[in-house]
Amino acid sequence: MLRNERPPASQLTRALRIDAATGLSFPSQRAIASEIPVSFLYGDTPYAVMMASPGDAEDFAYGFSLTEGLIRAADEIRSVAVVPQGKGLAVEIELAPGRFREHLARRRAMTGRTSCGLCGVETVEQLPQAERLPPARPVPARAIFAALANLDRNQKLNALTHAVHAAAFCSRDGAIRAVREDVGRHNALDKLIGALLRDGVSPSEGFIAVTSRASFEMVEKAAMFGAATLVAISAPTSLAIERAEALGLTLAAIARADSMMVFSGVVDADEGAGPEAAAS
Repeated sequence: MLRNERPPASQLTRALRIDAATGLSFPSQRAIASEIPVSFLYGDTPYAVMMASPGDAEDFAYGFSLTEGLIRAADEIRSVAVVPQGKGLAVEIELAPGRFREHLARRRAMTGRTSCGLCGVETVEQLPQAERLPPARPVPARAIFAALANLDRNQKLNALTHAVHAAAFCSRDGAIRAVREDVGRHNALDKLIGALLRDGVSPSEGFIAVTSRASFEMVEKAAMFGAATLVAISAPTSLAIERAEALGLTLAAIARADSMMVFSGVVDADEGAGPEAAAS
């Protein structure tokens, strides 16, 4: 990698392929998802180091800042500079003066693993907590099934590497409007939220779908953005359901082509809302 060049999203790597039936081995190559350290600095002060995919770093800066409780709106960030640093990236964020003062008053030390945006706090009270969401019109089940039917084809990096998570923002009719991918599920969601913030998209215009399990952090991040419905392909945790109920967020999980389970809130499950209806 050149000094001022960002790392690639994937890299072709040599490997030895062993056939189960014959026991023979063959030289092979495989596209592998890149995972790098991404350092967040606010006003030249280090804040966190996350292990993440290198793409969409600007979106990551906005989404991470929001879900960490450092900003409430996109205009509270004055500038973002992404600088290659060793084998990773430094993301230098300049906050509006008022927000920066609040940031300095909030002491925190955090070293991230793969995408854990809420680990390393000193006390439970330091966790960023969303406010309870206002009542929202239920999302039609047919829209969720329509989004799920098209989610795979919108995951370009995962199609290449089979190693990353995706977070998608979908309209109320099921159309996929934005997708972000990352080796970490929290990072993918932060990047999606950042992209929506930068584009001025209102959370009331749709719902979020993720290709991972629904942990409480995913619920918290979605609610911090203001999304009233979160759909996860895998199962939720007990705390995720508890937080969704407390926040007034609709949580649908184990969402597949033929069914889903609603653990919190309401989905408009009208007749003919199954995958056949969604595909028509």
